[in-house]
Amino acid sequence: MEFSIYTVAAFILYALVILAIGILSFRKSKNMSDYFLGGRKLGSWTTAISAQASDMSGWLLMGLPGSVMVGGLTQSWIAIGLFIGTYLNWLILAKRLRKMSYAVGDAITIPEYFQKRFFNNSPVVRLVCAIIIFFFFLIYTASAFSGGAKLFNFVFGVEYRIALTIGALIIISYTFLGGFLAVCWTDLMQGTLMFIALVVVPIVVLVKVPDTGAAWNAALTNGAITDYYLSFIKNPDGTLAITTIVSGLAWGLGYFGMPHILVRFMAIKNSDMIKKSRLIATIWVFVTLFAAVLVGIFGMMFLNAPENADILAKFNQMGDSEKIFMFLSSSLLPAIIAGVILSAILAAIMSTADSQLLVTSSAVTNDMFKLFKKNASEKTLMWISRGTVIVVAVIAYIIALDENSSVMGLVSYAWAGLGAAFGPAMLLSLFWKRMTIHGAVAGIIAGGASVIIWENVPLFANTGVYSLAPAFAIALCAVIAVSLITKIDVSKVDELFQKASSHSLEEPKAE
Repeated sequence: MEFSIYTVAAFILYALVILAIGILSFRKSKNMSDYFLGGRKLGSWTTAISAQASDMSGWLLMGLPGSVMVGGLTQSWIAIGLFIGTYLNWLILAKRLRKMSYAVGDAITIPEYFQKRFFNNSPVVRLVCAIIIFFFFLIYTASAFSGGAKLFNFVFGVEYRIALTIGALIIISYTFLGGFLAVCWTDLMQGTLMFIALVVVPIVVLVKVPDTGAAWNAALTNGAITDYYLSFIKNPDGTLAITTIVSGLAWGLGYFGMPHILVRFMAIKNSDMIKKSRLIATIWVFVTLFAAVLVGIFGMMFLNAPENADILAKFNQMGDSEKIFMFLSSSLLPAIIAGVILSAILAAIMSTADSQLLVTSSAVTNDMFKLFKKNASEKTLMWISRGTVIVVAVIAYIIALDENSSVMGLVSYAWAGLGAAFGPAMLLSLFWKRMTIHGAVAGIIAGGASVIIWENVPLFANTGVYSLAPAFAIALCAVIAVSLITKIDVSKVDELFQKASSHSLEEPKAE
């Protein structure tokens, strides 16, 4: 498609602003705590929006609308599961993790937290965590790079690999320079932009389709949808969507094990600020998920309206339902506004990719390199971290070179792996005193391995059940079973839990 100079200018301006934030944050990242947790100084708004923006990524504006447009309302169970998971994560885990991660000795990464939580000097748990994070975040980051490439290809019309390179370079630049502060401040801005874009587009589409009845009948006639398209409980072929519902709700379990979200809880200035952040995050998630579903449904109506036959033909030529949000924005909005709205997709992609690169970097530096080079200076560790950002990005870039890869498919794989590996272990470590280091390692390995097996063995993959559901259950059982047959130091655990519950634990004052 051809775009106005105003659209392209707005798009480029946004990218330059993001890079400027990275450069300005460079001077503020003076040590490991600054680079990976922002010195534990995040406010309520920054924590809330940054956590959710880093969570949703490009799939919110690409994968989810495209999935709903093709598969109908049963696909919205993913959104329902994510909304429930978001709220429970903030309600159950956020405050407890902020307190516990500080009480164990100011842990700045998830692997370091697990080691200190169980008073263990062995590097095994940190190495296992780091390997899991490295593997699945490569896939997750590749999904973001793939989404960015599709966006640049759509806006500028450049070849996929060139588009992939442009997007990757922008993301790498400000993450490399600014670290956690740059990531969180850009996420705050990007999350706001995503919110506005997702609210605006479905409203505009609805205005452009005054006769939804005619559009519905046209879609039924040409076979684009079936009578069950708007059913929550039946698949397009009329069968009960039990597997779809269970799998969609299972997405919510992933939140308990997402390192790039959990570190936001660890970084907030004071645990008393969690309640305000939870309200902000819950509203943001509800509105954006609801709007993303509407983009898919209204997009189908718009394309099939009798007067839009030529527009439908253009969209079908692209052959990619994940571009529906881009297509609607560019087709219906004034050039300058379209540029801003399309920038929201770049924002969504960046807000997740930067967090994934940073968490992976922290795992390699703090939980691998530092274990074998204990006397390394802060300056050395900082540059190792920045170097890791580049290495991980290059590998993710190679994975994303397949232009036929699905953003939704890559995200679902990585989400399942991280959620199953860390979710059960994290929850139980915060609330169950009897849990042991051996149980944690067993659960983390069992969860990650179960997802890999389930996704790649046809006997399991062909069931249609999302791998996160069975893998989460297997990991939970592994943690409990192994913990019950291994020993713990009761007095140390009791002291830690008492310390984590103390009101005088944190020195910084709440807002």
